[in-house]
Amino acid sequence: MIPFLKMHGLGNDFVVLDRRDGAPRLEPELARRLADRRFGVGCDQVIVLEPSARSDADVFMRILNPDGSEAEACGNATRCIADLVMAESGAEEARIETLAGLLIGHRQEGGRIVSVDMGAPWLDWEKIPLARAMDTLALEGEFAGFHAPCAVSMGNPHIVFFVPDAQAIRLEEVGPKIEHDPLFPARANVEFATIRPDGSINLRVWERGAGITLACGSGACATMVAAVRRGLTGRRAAIDLPGGRLQMEWRESDGHVIMTGPVALSFRGEFAAA
Repeated sequence: MIPFLKMHGLGNDFVVLDRRDGAPRLEPELARRLADRRFGVGCDQVIVLEPSARSDADVFMRILNPDGSEAEACGNATRCIADLVMAESGAEEARIETLAGLLIGHRQEGGRIVSVDMGAPWLDWEKIPLARAMDTLALEGEFAGFHAPCAVSMGNPHIVFFVPDAQAIRLEEVGPKIEHDPLFPARANVEFATIRPDGSINLRVWERGAGITLACGSGACATMVAAVRRGLTGRRAAIDLPGGRLQMEWRESDGHVIMTGPVALSFRGEFAAA
């Protein structure tokens, strides 16, 4: 039996496996079984904790999508794992190594509220990556009937569309088409965002390898960056997703994106490996 934790950030839910004792790397097939909402535990991503080779990190966080593919970054999972690490250590800071780099989490006042420094975005077309040179502020071409999205990488690729009403988008139809567009060799996370009169942002996300999720932390980060680059909002804004609200800042002093929101432990359990 494999012990696990079920956690979520704004309904963006995760099965967390602690393999810091040197257990073999989790195979994609087992990740797919764990993520299945009918025959497994059910989650948006499977998170595997492993020892970090870095002296300045507390843990390495591996992120597996429901289709078995590996993601570089996941903001809400980072906040959840930061909460776990801080509870273990008693510290007010957690340093988490990911494929996107070292991410640092802090506990905030007012319950299980965690901020994470997601680092600086990548805005060059080669870093995102795109298949050819292009202005990432407004991509050329047509994408499932939509035009001129902004491209941002938060260690993983994001394509952000600003639309009059994000709730009206048929995300289940256009999301997979855009994710697999030939312009995105590593596929793409897809965001549709609406700027409200008060400067807050309404956001819906199609996650690469996962589909529609109630919240996406890296998607919120990418949307914050895109909105500032377009001059649509200031460097701080609230972003509302179907699962709840994140407080976002694209910090001017160092260009890092800071995300703050609640985390929760749903339950503990065991899963039959065979």
